Amino acid sequence: MTQAFRHQLQQHHFTAEEIDQLQLSASLLELPTRHILVNQGERANEIYFLLSGVCHASYLTENGRQYSKEFYWENDWLIGFESLIQDAPSPYLLETLTPSELMCLPLATLLRWRAEKHSIYLKLLETQLMYKENKERFMLLYTPEERYRLFCVHYPNLLARLNDYQIAAYLGITPISLSRIKKRAGN
Repeated sequence: MTQAFRHQLQQHHFTAEEIDQLQLSASLLELPTRHILVNQGERANEIYFLLSGVCHASYLTENGRQYSKEFYWENDWLIGFESLIQDAPSPYLLETLTPSELMCLPLATLLRWRAEKHSIYLKLLETQLMYKENKERFMLLYTPEERYRLFCVHYPNLLARLNDYQIAAYLGITPISLSRIKKRAGN
């Protein structure tokens, strides 16, 4: 198990015993750009922890439009809780945007922990909930200009790794709006 993964688990107060349990079922994946982890409409068999790279979740419509759900980067969990809880196929596509290294855990392990009400499941659920709460606050409480400024401050390394279309999608604005914001900000 990589040190980054172990450190992340320790930061989320996983016990040494829980970390050892995760290590037994985890495997390391090294994937190329644009590798599909889960197709929209298919069931996921794994959950992931992103060690390096950038991943993207998006909804695809029947008329060919794509709507960004979320971007994931180093130290993010990639778990489709909606599919898990509803025992349903994934409502979105999940793919790598850059060469990526991920820790992969079987979904069956997560389902067992859920059934047993194991503390690991609760910790993963809480981690995912905090990501969602923070993203919701980010989207609701800040103007597009403030979101762009905060994005630049908190994620400067992503500016070079995502194109303007992707950044705009993360901020919930159009690429044209992002271009105008950048122009006003002098970027």
